Amino acid sequence: MSSADTEAPQKVSPKDAILLIDDEQPLLDVFSAALRGQFDVTTANSVREAEFLLHKKQFKVVVADHLMPGGNGMSFLVRAREEYPHMQRILVTGYMKPEMLLRSVNEAALFRYLLKPVSLAELLKVVTEAAKLHDQQVA
Repeated sequence: MSSADTEAPQKVSPKDAILLIDDEQPLLDVFSAALRGQFDVTTANSVREAEFLLHKKQFKVVVADHLMPGGNGMSFLVRAREEYPHMQRILVTGYMKPEMLLRSVNEAALFRYLLKPVSLAELLKVVTEAAKLHDQQVA
C-alpha cells in the first residue's frame, strides 16, 4: 500500500458563490468558463431571473451587465444593495457617461465597474478581490 492510500482525504473548502447576469449568452458562457475554476458560478439572462435566484441562494458577488432588455443592471444592483448589503456588486458596461457612472457607483455602492470589452484576467482579479472583501465585512 502506498503512502497516498493511507493519507486522509484532503478537505476541499466550498467555492464562493457568484452570480453573473447578462442577456448575451455567449458573453455569459465566456465569463462563466473563466470563473468556474475558482467559483461556484450561477448565471441569469435577465434581471427578473437574477432576482429570483437571489432569493434561492446566497452569493458573495454579483456581476451584472448594465443594459439589458426588461431591466437594467444598475437598477438591479441598487435594489440588491438594499436587500443584500454584504454582497459585493460589480457592473459591466459598454457605455456610460462619467457623471452617470459616478452617481451609479455611489447609489449601488459598487465594488467596481468594468468597461467592455472586459479581459478575463481582470474579471477574475476583480471578482476574487470582491469575494475577499465580502468575507472581511461578514467576519
